Amino acid sequence: MHKLHFRQLDETLYHEQLENGLEVFILPKKDFSKTYATFTTKYGSIDNRFIPHGSSEPISVPDGIAHFLEHKMFEKEDGDVFNQFSTHGASANAFTSFTRTAYLYSATGQIKENTETLLDFVQDPYFTEQTVEKEKGIIGQEITMYDDLADWRLYFGVIENLYKEHPVKIDIAGTVESISQITADHLYTCYRTFYHPSNMLLFIVGSADPEEMMELVRSNQAKKEFPPAEPITRLYPDEPKEAAVKSGSIRMSVQKPKVLVGMKPAVTDLSGSEMLKHELAMQLALELLFGRTSDFYHEAYENDLIDESYSYEFSLENGFGYAMVGSDSHEPEKLAEEISSTLQRAAEMWPFGEEDLNRVRRKKIGTFLRALNSPEYIANQFTRYKFNGMDLFEVVPTLEGMEVADLQEAFASISGEQQRTVFSVLPNRKGQ
Repeated sequence: MHKLHFRQLDETLYHEQLENGLEVFILPKKDFSKTYATFTTKYGSIDNRFIPHGSSEPISVPDGIAHFLEHKMFEKEDGDVFNQFSTHGASANAFTSFTRTAYLYSATGQIKENTETLLDFVQDPYFTEQTVEKEKGIIGQEITMYDDLADWRLYFGVIENLYKEHPVKIDIAGTVESISQITADHLYTCYRTFYHPSNMLLFIVGSADPEEMMELVRSNQAKKEFPPAEPITRLYPDEPKEAAVKSGSIRMSVQKPKVLVGMKPAVTDLSGSEMLKHELAMQLALELLFGRTSDFYHEAYENDLIDESYSYEFSLENGFGYAMVGSDSHEPEKLAEEISSTLQRAAEMWPFGEEDLNRVRRKKIGTFLRALNSPEYIANQFTRYKFNGMDLFEVVPTLEGMEVADLQEAFASISGEQQRTVFSVLPNRKGQ
């Protein structure tokens, strides 16, 4: 077991890669009463075309299958896994993103029992055609529910406008039609391909003894047999650099229009320290341009173009990414124009210097250090970073080494007009 001490953060991380390929990380927190654990596979909604384990020919699977599989993992022949966690005083959950599926629990006691349950249920799939058919109705209702959420439709509307071919444009849960095609065989094929220990990561943070917990995991895994690890071949279509659609809108039952301006980054092939630096630089650049101390924010607020729903974000994964800025607004078109004008002016002449960088850097470091008090943040962010070859505990040193030119370079990757789209959710017309 390797012991990594981060003096600047006063944190000690324990790490071991087991013989079956599973990577285990344990971060003890002396003053924490709660322990939080995530067992995550590098498999998400975008992985709908791949070469299955034991095969040489690529296949395509129905959209939404990663999310469907996440749901089905909790149901076993002898009952629901949630009951086992409850018996040991734990709260369990799971989530599927574009790139990963995570199973998790939080508890203040019986950590060994809950960790055993977490490992065992994820590594023991049970699917039948009868239970799969039953789940289609449940997930179909979930999809319908999200279809009625204006903010969700706004968010995915932007992504659909930005991407022409990449499966990131497809809703994580799929569609009612796509999930109707899922079979138990599909689920087993995806499970065998993506749920091998060598494609997974266990992270435990909180009041856990690292030596005892690592021995528990070693013992648990040694009792199980897994096929030899195989490289996973994921297949994605070529994607143009420009936005697929310049603008779009839908009408829903909302009182006030909603609008987002989306930007498609030209650089999406980064990993490791390069990706970490680029992502942090982009976040700082957007903070300067659109943060709550920016000229844009103050002018938009004074002119009643934005309200408390105003937000901006940047997300980057290997192969895709997006930035978004927007708000509920009585004048969505004018707000979109102001956002686009701000982007255009910054592209023509970068308006920020060293003093501006120092200000947002201090804020970013402070926010990050506060976030390290959250076990949930640490576990989920560490896993995402690790799957992209990044290191969560290099965030502060990377920020400290940032220069103004790094922000300019990052911003340049999203500043082109052809990479931009606008999407709005507008109120229904009278009588509708």
